[in-house]
Amino acid sequence: MNNEENDPLSSESEASDWTEEIFERAQERVENPAEEIGDSLANKGSAGPQNRENTRNDPEETQSKTTTAAIEEDFDFELPGPFRSNLRKILEWVSVIGTAFIVAFIIKVFLFQAYYIPSPSMEPTLGIGDRVIVNKLSYDLHDVNRGDLIVFENPSAESGEISDLIKRVVALPGETLQVLDGKVYIDGNLMIEPYLEAPDNTFDFSAPEGCIGPKEVLNKCVVPDGHVFVMGDNRDNSRDSRIFGPVNIETIVGRAFVRVWPLGDFQRL
Repeated sequence: MNNEENDPLSSESEASDWTEEIFERAQERVENPAEEIGDSLANKGSAGPQNRENTRNDPEETQSKTTTAAIEEDFDFELPGPFRSNLRKILEWVSVIGTAFIVAFIIKVFLFQAYYIPSPSMEPTLGIGDRVIVNKLSYDLHDVNRGDLIVFENPSAESGEISDLIKRVVALPGETLQVLDGKVYIDGNLMIEPYLEAPDNTFDFSAPEGCIGPKEVLNKCVVPDGHVFVMGDNRDNSRDSRIFGPVNIETIVGRAFVRVWPLGDFQRL
């Protein structure tokens, strides 16, 4: 009887002890939260193989990022700055202009050159102010031909005078030129000159210096070797071989082959 009465008391005592233990643990957690967090982190650190693998991968990712950053920092695309870019442009323009000057110089000295007509001696073919292009290579490739318009050094040039003249070749080396009744004869044959305004307007002349034969002969000249006899197309107003004699072929600059000015009168000569 007594044992049966004591059993409920014992159960009540155990329940009371269990309740006090739970209360104490709860109080400890409230009073010491740092320790609880530490335990939680420790448990996570030893949670499993996946977490350990992630932990091992962290240094590799860090090293990869560091290497990439170093490469990006060390790689130089060598893009020019504003100063270098402007300097390069200046040098390019200088080289272009210099090359153009050199090419123009070579063309002018060795190939072609423009000449201005200052007098009416070549009218009606060329007038005052006309411009022609002279081929300086022509007579390196072939002989001088009758009828050519040639530019040559003025054989009687003085200070202030024109240094170069342009005239038409009338007689070639070794030929005999004669003027009868205002017309030109070559070795006794009448020369047809369609470029003249009138076929009989060549004025008389005395044999000038440089012609072969007696000097007192009128209207006649035997052209020596290496020379040509030239006259202007405006026979009444031209200072030519009738005055200064035959022209040495070595002094010929070139052959005028085209008129380029005025633009409306562009013409092959």
